[in-house]
Amino acid sequence: MSQTSIFQNANLVRYLELLQVLVSRNLKVRYRGSFLGIYWSLLNPLLMTAAYTTLFGMAFLRYYDNSLVKYMLEVFVGLVVINFFSASTSQALTSVVCNGGLLNKIRLPVNVFPLSMIAANVFQFVCGSLPFLVIAALVTSESLINVLALIVPLLSLVCFCAGVGLIVSALFVFFRDLPYFYELVVTLIWFSSPIFYPIDIVPANIRPFLALNPLISIIGSIRQIALSGELPDISLIGTSLLTSCVVLAVGCKLFYNWRSQFMDLL
Repeated sequence: MSQTSIFQNANLVRYLELLQVLVSRNLKVRYRGSFLGIYWSLLNPLLMTAAYTTLFGMAFLRYYDNSLVKYMLEVFVGLVVINFFSASTSQALTSVVCNGGLLNKIRLPVNVFPLSMIAANVFQFVCGSLPFLVIAALVTSESLINVLALIVPLLSLVCFCAGVGLIVSALFVFFRDLPYFYELVVTLIWFSSPIFYPIDIVPANIRPFLALNPLISIIGSIRQIALSGELPDISLIGTSLLTSCVVLAVGCKLFYNWRSQFMDLL
């Protein structure tokens, strides 16, 4: 093995160790003194699912084969995805600036801070919501293929959030009003995603604009795999994965291009 390969492997090991330390720190600070801990991330979509079912369940029942259970499950999947996106990217947004003092004292890979926020939310998701999705896929499809196929749209979700997290965390270094604007963006994405309403009620001339929302294909893919009882739709999975990889690549490129200017502003 060449010296270059050894050096690269050592750097990767140090990076992963630093990522693990930051994820552990984020989780401990976030849930210090908390009774439910990471399971708060599961309680939120459960309560919101109950609220949406009470308010809109009967109104939209005919779009879900007159099954209130199906409506509840589809709402839960949508809420899990949008909550993960909102929480992980919003936390990543401020991560570089909040650690500016540390970056001025110690030479560290800057991108580890937004990515650690994404990773912390992945850990929450794995411990909280993922078992419900696995059980739903296993019960509905009775196939391990569907359970394993869940990995792909969930990976797409993580890649998409990582890309967005890198972009917004870099932009926040330059524009400190960004959190207020980003809150509006998240709200727009929330309501443009068919979470508590069926896509069929959206006018045909507006649907192409909703298709610009990458979370729609991710939500649709997870619902199709976990709730339809059919084999995974390869085209839907491929669309969500391709879009997410493009967003991640753009995020990495922009973050890399802008990071040389960070230290003057932190």
